[in-house]
Amino acid sequence: MLVQERSTPESPKTQIRTLPTLHSYRFSKSKSLDFSTWLSENLYKVVTILLLIVTVAALFFLRNVGDTAALLCFQSQTAALEKIQFPKIDWNSIASIPAKSSLYPEFRSEQWIVVSVSNYPSDSLRKLVKMKGWQVLAIGNSLTPSDWVLKGTIYLSLEEQSNLGFRVVEFLPYDSFVRKTVGYLFAIQHGAKKIFDVDDRGEVIDGDLGKHFDVELVGEGARQEIILQYSHENPNRTVVNPYIHFGQRSVWPRGLPLENVGEIAHEEFYTEIFGGKQFIQQGISNGLPDVDSVFYFTRKSGLEAFDIRFDERAPKLALPQGMMVPINSFNTLYHTSAFWALMLPVSISTMASDILRGYWGQRLLWEIGGHVVVYPPTIHRYDKIEAYPFSEERDLHVNVGRLVKFLNSWRSSKHRLFEKILELSFVMAEEGFWTEKDVKFTAAWLQDLIAVGYQQPRLMSLELDRPRATIGDGDRKEFIPQKLPSIHLGVEETGTVTNEIGNLIRWRKFFGNVVLILFCKGPVERTALEWRLLYGRIFKTVIILSETKNSDLVVEEGRLDHAYKYLPKVFDAYSGAEGFLFLQDDTILNYWNLLQADKSKLWITDKVPKSWTTMSAESSDWFTKQSSMVKKIVSMMPVHFQVSHKQSVESEKSVTICSSEVFYVPRRFVADFLDLHGLVGDLEIHHKVAIPLFFTAMDLIQNFDPVLNTMSYREKPAATNSSTIYSVQVPAVHPWNVSNEQDFIKLVRIMAEGDPLLAELV
Repeated sequence: MLVQERSTPESPKTQIRTLPTLHSYRFSKSKSLDFSTWLSENLYKVVTILLLIVTVAALFFLRNVGDTAALLCFQSQTAALEKIQFPKIDWNSIASIPAKSSLYPEFRSEQWIVVSVSNYPSDSLRKLVKMKGWQVLAIGNSLTPSDWVLKGTIYLSLEEQSNLGFRVVEFLPYDSFVRKTVGYLFAIQHGAKKIFDVDDRGEVIDGDLGKHFDVELVGEGARQEIILQYSHENPNRTVVNPYIHFGQRSVWPRGLPLENVGEIAHEEFYTEIFGGKQFIQQGISNGLPDVDSVFYFTRKSGLEAFDIRFDERAPKLALPQGMMVPINSFNTLYHTSAFWALMLPVSISTMASDILRGYWGQRLLWEIGGHVVVYPPTIHRYDKIEAYPFSEERDLHVNVGRLVKFLNSWRSSKHRLFEKILELSFVMAEEGFWTEKDVKFTAAWLQDLIAVGYQQPRLMSLELDRPRATIGDGDRKEFIPQKLPSIHLGVEETGTVTNEIGNLIRWRKFFGNVVLILFCKGPVERTALEWRLLYGRIFKTVIILSETKNSDLVVEEGRLDHAYKYLPKVFDAYSGAEGFLFLQDDTILNYWNLLQADKSKLWITDKVPKSWTTMSAESSDWFTKQSSMVKKIVSMMPVHFQVSHKQSVESEKSVTICSSEVFYVPRRFVADFLDLHGLVGDLEIHHKVAIPLFFTAMDLIQNFDPVLNTMSYREKPAATNSSTIYSVQVPAVHPWNVSNEQDFIKLVRIMAEGDPLLAELV
């Protein structure tokens, strides 16, 4: 019999551990917990808490009832801390950064091509490398493949850029083409005299930059030519579309203020200047020119690539001081005197960086007597069926028009160019065109320029501050641009275009000093730009209101039922305007039928039955309340307002209602409008009641201009837009719904019967 063996358990005594000896010194003696003892040991905590309470109470007291001067002092010190600081630079103690710190310490070249690369080498880039006499410098970013290489090219990876010792590196985003700033410094450090700024989609036509640009400005190879120049006759003309001169008047460059898109007439005449100071040379691109997202997305036809051609025989064209043009980083040649203008801002949206750089640089270029010259097609740029979204260009469409005006008015008393550059960057940050980051970036850029051996150019007297010479008949030079067919827009231009342009000029002349105030009830993010394109061709100023504010699209917030309360702000902002035309976006304005109107009179739809009606004050509680407020306002009116109003209304027991989709207030009635607006005060009188009340008080109905009496008006909107509603023969059409781009395209095609040039918008 097998017996299983088991281990014998240990005795319990063997499992008992010896406990450590507890010494008496490990325990402190018990303390007395009376209040005096506790207070003495925690006195510093009590004092700290009491001081904190007293401080908070004092600030609260000062803010509400106390000595406000003390609080204002405190607040001013806080504001001072938030104020943008002007950089302090000791220009004489900037240490040099030798080329020895780079991988190519001994390499020198006078002609450089600087390009940003995010993908493997393109065919266009390979062709750039083959151009004789030019060194290609490729600047990588965080998107560039780690094994990027192209024979004959100097490539700077992120790591290599950081090892160069340039101050600007710490400000640069990792994934952006603005890292080209490092490349500009590298090229200057290695002997650059000319820098061609380009992207990797551009192929130089005929493979020779010297055939298109003025690569040499002095010496044997220089072309001592007289250059055609835009006329400076109109000092208020501050920005131009160069594409018109080169045969494409329906295309506009990225960076052109949208309010200038409608200016498509060619120049009446030009003047001339001597060449030699065209330090910035902007080339035109065939294929896909530099256009903005508005053009790209509104003109694009399916997936077909753009192939737009410009007149290669048109002469190059200079700009006088006081006039600017968009400059990009895709096709621009910089000479050494303008190398300081290569800095790409870092605190603004990507596709605005080179454009704002261009305007900033042009203004400073005037300080050294330099010129921007635009050249006929220099590269062919391929459309890869892609474009940047509007958000990437937001700083363009919001700020560029205001920036051009600001730059033309800016003056500096500094005595050296770099000091002026830093001052302008600082003031532009104060004005909100970019942030303090770009002020610091400018300071770093200027110090790096000095560190790599760049010599700042000398200043010259500013022509803007001198009387302009009179342009005599002998100084006027004519050039009639070609009218190249815009096949990509489905438009073949014919001889009738001359009459069409003549009409556009007449319309712009008639409405040029009238401010259009457009209230959008529809989605502004889908329609605001389209409305600006449509009416901005005619009206120099278009103000857009909506229930929701949109800063990116420059749309102001306003309630439709109290829209009249916003008008005084517009009147004040545009004190020089001839008049103000209010329009709701469900009403289409046929501006070509308004030329017979008297702009010194009031316009409104008083003879349009369904728009202007009289209702009994007892029709509803709402009418009763509105009637009561009308009576109160009338009772406070001065005699001239009250007499005019009472002669125009049927009965004090009725209320005049006007849908007020469209009306016009001339300059001479603005003061009256403001007086009546002041009488309303805080009363919640509705827009449809206030406008007819104001109009009948300002003037007798029989004195209103009848221009809107024949408008097409239906009270209830149809389910869908119908061509049976619209007529080109009437001054305005209501209702019409535009809620997206497709609706806008349909509208423009119908309106093109009255304004044929509109066909080019779609």
